Amino acid sequence: MSESPQRRAWRVTEPLHAMIYFAPEATERYAELGVGPQDGYFASRGAVFGECGPGVVIATFYNFNPALVAHALPAAWERTTPDAISEARLAAAGAALTRGLGAATLASPEVAEAAALARRAAEAATAWPQGRPLFAAHAELPWPDEPHLVLWHAQTLLREFRGDGHVAALVTAGVGGIEALLLHVASGEADERFLRVSRGWRRESWAEAADGLRGRGLLDAEGALTDAGRELRAGLEAMTDRLAEPAYDAIGADACVRLAELTRPLSRTLVKAGMLQPRLPDRGGRS
Repeated sequence: MSESPQRRAWRVTEPLHAMIYFAPEATERYAELGVGPQDGYFASRGAVFGECGPGVVIATFYNFNPALVAHALPAAWERTTPDAISEARLAAAGAALTRGLGAATLASPEVAEAAALARRAAEAATAWPQGRPLFAAHAELPWPDEPHLVLWHAQTLLREFRGDGHVAALVTAGVGGIEALLLHVASGEADERFLRVSRGWRRESWAEAADGLRGRGLLDAEGALTDAGRELRAGLEAMTDRLAEPAYDAIGADACVRLAELTRPLSRTLVKAGMLQPRLPDRGGRS
């Protein structure tokens, strides 16, 4: 099945946002506020909810061990504020993009055009906030001025719009957070140890969830997807794509194709530079 223009626009542009989760500029700025890198992830992405506790982040981030979230929040708000860490995140995004792509590229007409297209899609998405809490909260943040930051912020909104839809698809299918991770690993598209450790799951919980998926006929004895498992994952991806389409439909298929054309070389540069290289958090020797 060929990839739709809407999905391609999201997939190709996504590295321009996702690099913030791996950029040293982010951890350095969170550290300046007294927040460690792992807690900084939850605080910076969850800051849109205000000085919240772990509950709303557990609900919306979905696949993290609740204990990991509870370690970060609300403790982070004893050291900093949501506004301060949101500003640090945006500043880190600007610094990382400048390092990865160069000031001349960021000032190019291509980046400005991509930013305008992505912003149109992101602003169109605000017509569908219902059932999308993480997106709706991010949509209330002010827009930055510089085109490369507009592009980063727009992709942030589009990512959260799609992510909220993905959570809805998982809930509908009766797939919990740790189960979603296991199915992703079983597809061959993700590394088991990275997902398990970075999301805070112990081996015992991981094995128990795998047993549950085997009992549902979704994994085989070796942990690979069964036919039913592959069908379920394909259905989840298709539903996630459908739920994300309204934002991109607002700008049209041609604009989606153009957005992917503009952002592909930018994303490739970041990937080739190792700016999306996963790094496991320090878990005190636990795995």
